[in-house]
Amino acid sequence: MCRAPRPSPVSTLLRLLSSHPSLSTAAHAALLKSSALASSIPIPATALLTAYANAGLPGAASRLFGEMPARDAVAWNALLACLVRHARHAAAAAAFRGMSASGLPPTAATLCTMLKACAASRAARPGRQLHARSVAACRADVIMETALVDLYMSCGLVEEAMRVFVLTKCPKDAALHNAVLSGCVENGWFGEAFSLLRSVRWTELNGISLTCALTACSATANLAYGMQVHCRALRGGFDSDTITCNALIDMYAKCGRAMAAWIVFDRMAGKNVVSWSSMIDAYGRHGHAADALDLFKLMEKAMVLPNAITFLAVLSACGRSGLVDEGQSMLHLMKSKYGIDPQPEHYACLIDMLGRTGQIDEAWDLYCSLTARRNKSYGAICVAMLNACRANMDVVRGQKVAAHMLEVDPQNPGVHVLISNFHAAIKQWSESDESRRVIVDKGLRKEAGSSYVSVS
Repeated sequence: MCRAPRPSPVSTLLRLLSSHPSLSTAAHAALLKSSALASSIPIPATALLTAYANAGLPGAASRLFGEMPARDAVAWNALLACLVRHARHAAAAAAFRGMSASGLPPTAATLCTMLKACAASRAARPGRQLHARSVAACRADVIMETALVDLYMSCGLVEEAMRVFVLTKCPKDAALHNAVLSGCVENGWFGEAFSLLRSVRWTELNGISLTCALTACSATANLAYGMQVHCRALRGGFDSDTITCNALIDMYAKCGRAMAAWIVFDRMAGKNVVSWSSMIDAYGRHGHAADALDLFKLMEKAMVLPNAITFLAVLSACGRSGLVDEGQSMLHLMKSKYGIDPQPEHYACLIDMLGRTGQIDEAWDLYCSLTARRNKSYGAICVAMLNACRANMDVVRGQKVAAHMLEVDPQNPGVHVLISNFHAAIKQWSESDESRRVIVDKGLRKEAGSSYVSVS
């Protein structure tokens, strides 16, 4: 009876590397000893390069690639994927040029990888060049079209992304729909997002699609459609998905349904820090600061570590309800127990709540200590202090803050608008008009405010 041939040690090692990339350094030594890396066949070196990339060692992967005696398109693509994965976009562009200089034409995988690099770095011009190369090479498949949509959406070129989507001739899959949907939501094109959702069958939507739809509903306070998405999540079994449930909590909270948000939260099996933070924010958003604080205590009992966003939600809840002592205690707890360094947004919340409760002297002392201690001034802190001065009709301090804001960021039209509003609140009409006039004289452009309301 003939025995099956035993696999070679090199092939066994390469299979082991694919599932255990942490062994890449030891495998490198073994492959060097076996002379496999000196072979004209680049398969072992490419496998090791991929293992280094998966182990989070892009430098080692690049050095290995430089030592390879032979490189094929697969090896180049592995290097490009490694560099893009670890956000080394300039190095990826240089490697792409090196691949072209070596005489190897880019494959579909090459172009998709480089499109990801352009999307991550918001590089529209080289992205368009890659688009042209894909058209010239007739490499049009759904993966390429998805990468192109992601590129244009990431660069804010929604119309070009939609044109790619509409002109796609190959069958559209869930990934392509999700790229268009998420891009529309991220760029604020909510009408187009809802149109796309209406054009596809509910059965074609997955968890990512539902989360994007719920984000659009949150931004537009579209409760009716949000409830439809919730029903679809229940029917599709996505109600057990933590990310989808977090999006549901946020949607109900922003649509004014705190109790519905609580029901979703209470029924969740796998709550994470985002779930707790979202529910705390929901309570604070609706003026239920006591419930927000109680929920924070339950979070601690559940052994879920709060993060900076959790404390921002708690502080905002305290600020909306005027709970200054509780807010100060939370800021102290944040530093002393959890070792989280408060960011400008946290201090801005505290200044805001002090201003709301008439404690303008305490707010001013905190503002002065922050601006003196830091090398640069933060906009959120200055805005909070200016609003506190406006609420308390503190003209002298408000003017000092306004002068400081103009000194730090004179080209920001939003700063001039805030200062104009401050002067108007204290009935200094000429100064208010002057602040508005500066915007026109300097040619500054303030982004117009907008609201999106769904009409059934």
